[in-house]
Amino acid sequence: MTRRAGVLAVCLLTPGCANERDPAAMTFFVTSSSSGTGNLGGLAGADAHCRSLAQAAGSPKREWRAYLSAPGADAQPPVHAKDRIGRGPWRNAFGVEIAASAVDLHGAGNRLGVRNSTDEWGDIVHGSMHDVLTGSNPDGTLADGDSTCNGWTSTLGKAIVGHHNKTGGPGKRPTSWNSSHSSAGCSAVDLKSTDSAGLFYCFAAD
Repeated sequence: MTRRAGVLAVCLLTPGCANERDPAAMTFFVTSSSSGTGNLGGLAGADAHCRSLAQAAGSPKREWRAYLSAPGADAQPPVHAKDRIGRGPWRNAFGVEIAASAVDLHGAGNRLGVRNSTDEWGDIVHGSMHDVLTGSNPDGTLADGDSTCNGWTSTLGKAIVGHHNKTGGPGKRPTSWNSSHSSAGCSAVDLKSTDSAGLFYCFAAD
């Protein structure tokens, strides 16, 4: 399927979609690519990747942040994903609002799922890559224990992932977009074993 065909397929299934991408309105996406591991270059590297992908897709936004929690370092407090991404509202590549606010995003009212959790080009993310790195609890705070691949700098350890399509297993919360279960590890092989390619969520904070 071509990218254009994929875009049209998403639109046909999405209420209110105008059949065209709207890069200027886009303030949320799932990364179309990543390192494939839990080593994202830390939060700064993940943010830079969000910005690079967004700009390549035509977004004028500049303050792109990865939805990732991380432990504190050098006497600094922990970083919670929910505090990194601005106030909303957030819209996907077609301008479809997926959440009006942080409360909406972390509650039952968000519109995330297979049809709306698209990448920066508006393409549906394949179910074989539905484990999205977050390191977070359902409320967007840092998860306890070994949950962030050493602050997103290592292929060792484990990571908490969510399901971008809100379905599938394993995990205590298979329908959770941001906190479904722990990964088998942080290497490419370990992540792939539970349907992950090391992708993550990006939000525009400006």
